[in-house]
Amino acid sequence: MIIYCLLGITLVLGLYSLYLVWKAGSRPLPATFSYLLLGLTLAVFLYLYGTWVYLSIYAGYIFGGLLLLCCAAYVLRKHDHTAKPTPRWKKRSNFFLSAVFIVFSILYFTGTTGKPDTVALSLPFKPGNYFVLQGGKGLPTNVFHFSLRGAVYAMDIVRLNNSGGRANKIFSRKLTDYEIFGDTVYAPCDGLVTRAYSSNPDNIPPAMDRGPKNTNQVLLETPGYYVFMAHLKMNSVIVHEGQYVKQGQALGCVGNSGFSTEPHLHIQVHAKTAGVPWYQGKPLYILFNGKGYLLNEVIRAK
Repeated sequence: MIIYCLLGITLVLGLYSLYLVWKAGSRPLPATFSYLLLGLTLAVFLYLYGTWVYLSIYAGYIFGGLLLLCCAAYVLRKHDHTAKPTPRWKKRSNFFLSAVFIVFSILYFTGTTGKPDTVALSLPFKPGNYFVLQGGKGLPTNVFHFSLRGAVYAMDIVRLNNSGGRANKIFSRKLTDYEIFGDTVYAPCDGLVTRAYSSNPDNIPPAMDRGPKNTNQVLLETPGYYVFMAHLKMNSVIVHEGQYVKQGQALGCVGNSGFSTEPHLHIQVHAKTAGVPWYQGKPLYILFNGKGYLLNEVIRAK
């Protein structure tokens, strides 16, 4: 199961990064700088990209706290000045890997798409804590969406429970175990409904039926852009094509239809361009209530 693999990799590499920082503290800085740098850069990379939410977002916070403790221990520990120096080949490999993690950590914030055009929307949910399961400014954080009809700024959003997880278990085949399943989706803006249907069944995780034809969805058209929301629950859409809706009006419920392994809301926005389908318009970076969100960030709806 890929979820267990991703979480396992995050936890194992997280422990390894803490070990590297701890190990560096046993010897003077000149002898262990490459280990210290590798441990710190790997830890930052994992804090940003790690799949902590499969366990709990608080696991990521605990990891950050342990890193600070290891750094404090590095300063306070006595150094063994008789230890052998780090081999040159090992230093080089440590510096190379550190450079890779630094680049990926920078790209987490900047992305590879330059300065995006933005669109201001209202969060389409009731009050609660939500989480960006997939999203960001193109590569590398939004790699899954990058090739999907230019959806470089698309977002997959889940809801967090009181324990900071997106479900009652790390993985469950029961749809109701997922916190967001059945949540009402509200119109994030005023617009004309140009596509609305929900006759497709919800997938039982992790199975999925690929393709737009079996994804329950609502597409809103405004004077300047289109808003596409997908993976809605079967028979939950309560608006119809040709209807004009106001911001905050109920549209349907979150489900798990189409190309989806677990319940979540997929949302993407494209600029309106004459003569081309909505999904070929320029993708826009979404600001919810004036703020942009990246991969693994928490959205607190009030």
